[in-house]
Amino acid sequence: MRRTDELLQDWRERALRVEQAVGQAVIGQQETIRMINVALFARGHVLLEGDVGVGKTTVLRAFARAVGGAFERIEGTVDLMPGDLVYHTYVDDEGRPRIEPGPLLRHGDALATFFFNEINRARPQVQALLLRAMAERSVAAFNREFRFAHLTVFADRNRLEREETFELPAAARDRFMFELQMGAPAEAEARQAIVFDPAFHDVDGLLERVERGIVAASELNGIAATVQGSIAATPALQRYVMDLWDATHAPQRFDVQLEGVEMDRLMLAGASPRGAMALVRAARVVAWLAGRDHARPEDVAAVFAPVMRHRVFFSPLYEMRHAQIADALTAQVLQRVPTPR
Repeated sequence: MRRTDELLQDWRERALRVEQAVGQAVIGQQETIRMINVALFARGHVLLEGDVGVGKTTVLRAFARAVGGAFERIEGTVDLMPGDLVYHTYVDDEGRPRIEPGPLLRHGDALATFFFNEINRARPQVQALLLRAMAERSVAAFNREFRFAHLTVFADRNRLEREETFELPAAARDRFMFELQMGAPAEAEARQAIVFDPAFHDVDGLLERVERGIVAASELNGIAATVQGSIAATPALQRYVMDLWDATHAPQRFDVQLEGVEMDRLMLAGASPRGAMALVRAARVVAWLAGRDHARPEDVAAVFAPVMRHRVFFSPLYEMRHAQIADALTAQVLQRVPTPR
């Protein structure tokens, strides 16, 4: 039997190949690609924030191709019902009613990547069904339970339009390991390429560049468990993580100050225990991808904002500015909490 460290090295090389392969189809999004890769190998779901047309679906389809398994997408609408996720009804050519599996079920246990576009346009009942699929990787339908052992859920939230939208409750947002901000590429070369290079106008052609099945989706759970059990967290790092967690609840204790914010009136709640666990899981994957057998403070810092920005809750006075304040808060927490040496 191969030694664990040899397996970890082999899997690490393949994980980095996944990033490189996705980068063949999606340019100017290195940070987003890295964080999605971290989430995959930490077995966490991802909430994507981004404007229309920045390539969210393309990057997810590229990952789905690189890790194998089935990809499914559904559009959030105000008239979408929970049943629409699990079955599809229609009348066939002979006028008979038919029922077929919906997007969550049609691929069976091969479903690996599920993208819910504009999730906040869907009613709370629909969000609740997705919440179970995320939490338990299973859904009850047709008098049986369907299980999706290898499922990773991605969702996009429409942040521009407010009419006929239903904001995600705290419990639903907490199920996502990361909230990632995906915008247009910042580099001038990448921006010019996606506008003027015809190759980037053909999504299917771009996806053909991505190597198939570099890591099988069915392997991800086993790889993730081995990584989590093999990457050490020293006592000093553990204290650092606990201080960061405490700072999301009581930033004043760490002398965190934000311009234009009364800190005593800011916080309603900080990160949940699930959030602290997600922080450690993600940091261990970052350390593994760097080729180390132990996590460092910089690994924690690399994932702190995407893990925590959607897990801090502000008083009504400040909640309307949540995105701006959450980013400023997480940055200040990282600056103020002492880093172990």
